[in-house]
Amino acid sequence: MLQVYDFIFDFLYIFIKRTLIFAFPKEEGAMIQRIQSIYLFLVAVLSGGISTILPYGLDQEGEVLLAQNNFLVLGMFAGSAVLALVSVFLFKNRQLQFVLGRINILLNFILLGVFVYWSLTLSGETLVSEKGIGMLIPVISIVLLVVANKAIRKDENLVKSVDRLR
Repeated sequence: MLQVYDFIFDFLYIFIKRTLIFAFPKEEGAMIQRIQSIYLFLVAVLSGGISTILPYGLDQEGEVLLAQNNFLVLGMFAGSAVLALVSVFLFKNRQLQFVLGRINILLNFILLGVFVYWSLTLSGETLVSEKGIGMLIPVISIVLLVVANKAIRKDENLVKSVDRLR
């Protein structure tokens, strides 16, 4: 378990270090990272890292349910994290970045549907039938992805308006 956390922290350190290199290059006139990259990075951290730590509920025996114990949930969280990370590095191709954001929103809605289905099929007569804070991760991710897509669309409209002036 400790190795997984070390891997996640090493990955985040390398990612942040490389992102800062791209964000603040040494030559003049280079583009600074945009706000949607930060939103997409937060989605990747939530889906890739935080989702493995926070429980999304308790089962009938009172055991904590984590994403790493359920292959479907873990795969969907990992897919969301990978899509968000790929979208961060596609800042030159805004249309593809926007489409990947929409696919990621759809994936998070499906994950939210899995959580709702699980919570509705959980027996109400058990001793412990609690829902965990991990169920909110897809909701937060959806909000961040919608805001990122709005910023991507705003950048695309700005570029189109500048091209019309030429």
